[in-house]
Amino acid sequence: MANKPASEKSPKKSDAVRSYEKEKRRKEDQEELQEGLEDTFPASDPVSVTQPSTPGKPNDR
Repeated sequence: MANKPASEKSPKKSDAVRSYEKEKRRKEDQEELQEGLEDTFPASDPVSVTQPSTPGKPNDR
């Protein structure tokens, strides 16, 4: 496939077009993320609110 000469390249996109494309990509990313979250729910290990303690000898004071 040959490259187009500079005079035949497509014109620069307007701010509105760039904004629309950015919003479209953002929505697609959000949809993919939501789908991934739904595919992995319910997880085998729920999120823990607290950190588990480690059993063992008490620290010297």
